[in-house]
Amino acid sequence: MSIYEEFGARNIYNLAGTSTRVGGPVLSKEVADAMVQASQHSVDMTELQASASDYISKITGSEAAYITAGASAGLTMAAAAILAGLDPSKMEELPTVRSNKNQFIISREHRSGYDHAFRLAGAETVDVGMNEILSGAGVRRTEAWEYESAINERTAGIIYVATENSEPSIESVINIAKKHNLPVVVDAAAQLPPRENLRYFIEKGADLVAYSGGKAIKGPQSSGILCGKKEYISSVALQSLDMDEFFEIWNPPSNLIDKSKINAIPRHGIGRGFKVAKEEIAGLLVALRIFIEKDIESEMKESRNLLNTINNEINSINSNMITSNIHTPENSEQYPTLTIHSDKIDLYKLSNKLKIDSGLFLNETGLNQKYLTVHPMNITNENINEISSVLTTSIKNFINKKG
Repeated sequence: MSIYEEFGARNIYNLAGTSTRVGGPVLSKEVADAMVQASQHSVDMTELQASASDYISKITGSEAAYITAGASAGLTMAAAAILAGLDPSKMEELPTVRSNKNQFIISREHRSGYDHAFRLAGAETVDVGMNEILSGAGVRRTEAWEYESAINERTAGIIYVATENSEPSIESVINIAKKHNLPVVVDAAAQLPPRENLRYFIEKGADLVAYSGGKAIKGPQSSGILCGKKEYISSVALQSLDMDEFFEIWNPPSNLIDKSKINAIPRHGIGRGFKVAKEEIAGLLVALRIFIEKDIESEMKESRNLLNTINNEINSINSNMITSNIHTPENSEQYPTLTIHSDKIDLYKLSNKLKIDSGLFLNETGLNQKYLTVHPMNITNENINEISSVLTTSIKNFINKKG
């Protein structure tokens, strides 16, 4: 009996990828062992975050870094750092911003539910641009000049949500920000791989960049990385760590917090609700080390071989009701995926049936386009035959019952 079954939940097959709702990636033995080992010892959390900052900064090229409770928490803390700086009184007021300098400019097509991350810290978002292509009313996307036209005395910073096809270019947005002495926060939560993105946004001049630790890095699902300018990372640390200290005998590592730059210790800050455990920090650091050192292209080739097994099984159903094929991205560091297509059966009902009856959770983002996706992140040589058999049998039974 698994630990989940012991308390009344099922083990499932996560074929959806990094999705939080299905628990994200399965941890490697090395990461799991690191977390268990960390749990058996105590550590000064400020020293641990300072050590993590050194390690991550060498990888990202940033001045400093902080391990957060996921990328979304990282964005909240990025906003909090910009709004409060190193001023303890401002930290204690958040999410109230007395100066009213709390607006963050964001492209309308970059907006999502993750905007909440900024508002939690007391920020307001200001839209620029038009979604003309999506609405069928034009051919242009948000342009750099629109960011500049929205800047006023209340502007605190700029938000840039990075995707493979984000527009305008990050270079053009950063140029405008620097012209007006404004910080740029990059949401790069899902922009790994390629691994070069660990340095890309910092090298372009971003002030703060947030990554998920529980996606491609395959660290603990509730972990993330925020890297960037030391002044902001110091503010994040001051607003996140347990600050029940006496200033006179408080000795933070200078690479994380320069004590000479503050005149008092703030009380517990807005980040205390985003506490990261020592076990999660250790697990993320080991996962990051594995991520940057492993032969990722070989892993992607092996993933394709595993998907071929499933693809062949589905095609052996020999039905005109359903088809499947494998998509291989141009970037050799990105996972291939398998898509299951049908315009003759109800894929919504099939997907729901797979979840309820077989514990098979597929990626459902393409349901409106009449396809489901199998992501290979959690498929291994040890479970491929079981997954392939259960999936194919379930699909076959669904088709037969519909027929």
